[in-house]
Amino acid sequence: MNTSRKYSLCALAVSSLCYGNLTFAQQGDTDTGAQKLERIEVTGSRIKRNDLEGAAPIDVISRDDIAKSGFSNLQQLLERTPVAGTGTFSTRGNNQDSTANGGAAISLRGFGSDATLVLINGRRVAISAFAENIANSFVDINSIPVAAIERIEILKDGASAVYGSDAVAGVVNIILRKDFDGAELSVSHGGTTGPTYDETAASFVWGTQTDDTSVTLIMDYFKNTSITGAEMGRFGTANQAPYGGDDNRSSRGFPGNFIVNGVTTIDPDCPADRTFGQTCVFDYGPFGYANPPAERIGAMLQASQNFSADVQGYIELAVQHNTSKAAGAPTPLDGDAGLTVPGSHPNNPFGVDIGINRLRTVDAGPRVWDIESDTLRMVVGLRGTVNNWDWDVSAQKGRSEAMQTGSKQQGWVRTDFLQEQINLGNYNPFGGVYNSPEVIDAITTSLVRRGESHITAYDASISGEAFALGDQMVSVAAGVEYREEDAFDQPDDQFQRGLIFGTESVSAQAARDQYAAYVELLIPVSDELEFTVAGRYDDYSDFGSTTNPQLTMKWRPLDNFTVRASFGQGFRAPSLAQIGLGPSQESVFFTDTYRCPTPDEANPACASTDYTIVFVGTEGLQPEESETFNVGAVWQITEDFDITADIWSITQDNKIDKNDYENVYDAECNNQNSAICVRLAPLPGQTLGELSRLFNSYINISSQEATGLDLSTSYRLTLQDMGMVRFNLDWSYISKFEKNGIDYAGEYNYPQHRWLASADWTYGNWGVLTSLSYVGEFEDYASPSDVESTTTRSVDAQMLLDIQARYNVSEKMQLVLGMNNALDEDPPFAIGDGDADLYGYASKVHNTRGQYIYGKVTYRF
Repeated sequence: MNTSRKYSLCALAVSSLCYGNLTFAQQGDTDTGAQKLERIEVTGSRIKRNDLEGAAPIDVISRDDIAKSGFSNLQQLLERTPVAGTGTFSTRGNNQDSTANGGAAISLRGFGSDATLVLINGRRVAISAFAENIANSFVDINSIPVAAIERIEILKDGASAVYGSDAVAGVVNIILRKDFDGAELSVSHGGTTGPTYDETAASFVWGTQTDDTSVTLIMDYFKNTSITGAEMGRFGTANQAPYGGDDNRSSRGFPGNFIVNGVTTIDPDCPADRTFGQTCVFDYGPFGYANPPAERIGAMLQASQNFSADVQGYIELAVQHNTSKAAGAPTPLDGDAGLTVPGSHPNNPFGVDIGINRLRTVDAGPRVWDIESDTLRMVVGLRGTVNNWDWDVSAQKGRSEAMQTGSKQQGWVRTDFLQEQINLGNYNPFGGVYNSPEVIDAITTSLVRRGESHITAYDASISGEAFALGDQMVSVAAGVEYREEDAFDQPDDQFQRGLIFGTESVSAQAARDQYAAYVELLIPVSDELEFTVAGRYDDYSDFGSTTNPQLTMKWRPLDNFTVRASFGQGFRAPSLAQIGLGPSQESVFFTDTYRCPTPDEANPACASTDYTIVFVGTEGLQPEESETFNVGAVWQITEDFDITADIWSITQDNKIDKNDYENVYDAECNNQNSAICVRLAPLPGQTLGELSRLFNSYINISSQEATGLDLSTSYRLTLQDMGMVRFNLDWSYISKFEKNGIDYAGEYNYPQHRWLASADWTYGNWGVLTSLSYVGEFEDYASPSDVESTTTRSVDAQMLLDIQARYNVSEKMQLVLGMNNALDEDPPFAIGDGDADLYGYASKVHNTRGQYIYGKVTYRF
């Protein structure tokens, strides 16, 4: 693609991240057909056009932009984009057992990763073998090698009429590199200036072409070290009281407490600074990963062969192997584990038979998972033209496998083994004593969790000019699709048998098939006005069928001014994890207020505790329904200056969500005999026993509605004898984010303002890029019932500065030196929600990585 064409496409797409100036990283790509005005298919439409300017708002992140960001994986890159929001899921701070450790996903507009459709070359891919947050299926973007990406097209509009399920808040379409000629090697390394952390990345690209054949091979490697909670200082402790927050240390302590003659009694050796009435609290913060270690290696092949002037065969093959870790505090035990200590135990200070009420086996070490995942994707197809109609038929097979393992040396304690060693007098549970390695070996075990998902898909499509409408030609695209999907997540049977305590487990298994047909018409009324009408019918084997329409309009009253609008209906099918969910657990921190009606240090129930919520699948789940609306304008003021503005609205009804555990608690947990809120037998003098577990489910219960404004602008300034500077701004504002009638805009995790601004100066072989990433302030946490009626403290806004310098040593070599978070800004303080955010900052919004310095060298053969 030549430079002038690139400028034109960037202006028409009005992408704030799409720079007009080609850098070294792009030089040398094949120019075959560069001067030919190629018809291309843009995300959000099946109809090929002569440019990127359609009626839908699209951000384009080019390969050049990825290189200039300084980020070596998609997680880091996409979470910085202003359109990203709450629900952008990552490995950062992720140490839960009920989620997809090692995975990452993107959430557009804050509607969740399950409402954002991720495509590769316009096609669906296999979902992650492990779901996020128990039952939210997503595409793991960590399985996509960055070096293989040509560009990322982010459609900021619903597109179920074009792509089907999941395209509620938008679509992220990752276009892979192809038609490469030559060879290119890139190596980068960087590290933080705070806690010791570094990243290493390398890639090799090779390609060859003839008049009839094209082959591109890409290999990609990435590795990062870890940052543990113990290295994070104030951001690695659950006791935030010294900093103005809450003390969220666990009531399962080391030492612990016991039931002695029917009375909760603290271990007499509990240190004074950890004594809370009869509870010996424990700081679990230092044991998790703020950034887990990871290593990824992948390869991708794209090839095509012309069989004739009108028929071409093609293949896409991609493989990826990822490893990572997750860690949590040592095993927490409470009365539900049923552990006892006989009065004859040599270390029993009480001299009578007692029950273990709250205790951690710290001497066995933190619980650690080793995670491996493998993905495989293959697409084969034929495409061509017949009588000026483009056609394409293809078949795809995809697979995602994942395995979590924990060894005997990684802190996994079996309660029956522990009870046996206590009975033998070998294990001492008193006084915070570290037992011998031989005893620890006798109480620990190894575990494995396995998951797998598959996709088999076939599709056929055709597009072209169908008939004349006055002086204009109406274009049509139509197609049919068939897809089979299955997924399972199987925990170790020791979980199923109740032998592993204090650790969440997930189980799910489901399969279904689906077929669809769609049609799209591009109707140009005149040279200035056009409409697009699209419709899609989907039929699922598990819940039935759905039909979704879409209407868009583009009007160009002036040569440099365009008005666009779109309206569409969409849906999201219940995820395979939701429809096939088996008994699955998560831990939620809260206070058992029925047993602790008022704060009382003497009452053990008054300590915030991670209680177990058990979920099971629900029959009869129906698809979520949505409506999207967008109206905007593109103003190309000059060849060097453009502005785009869009007002958007998304409404999502019938949303599948967890029934709010607080509602279940309020309704059931004041009843000792409830089968939904299960309690242990009450101690003498009590009417309610300790809370054991709370049963819950997924149901079609919620709704979400959001409106906002996107604004982007780009300006190119030519400096006399000093090169050129390109300025860009991409700003997203959310005016309303209503969930179940409560407006969360500006509340916890929902900042109203996000923007990304940059200035890119190029002069000869030199270039310097500076960028500012801004996240606005928002209210600190308040419970959902208090969001609108309570004003809390504000979590401050944050602005991060990135700087990068590059130098083209020769036509073949480029050197890059950069710094992300150049001013080493800490995340702003947040009291947090007392559950997921316990460490003094909002982990879903802010990053604790700190200042990061990197270098990169690229050589072209």
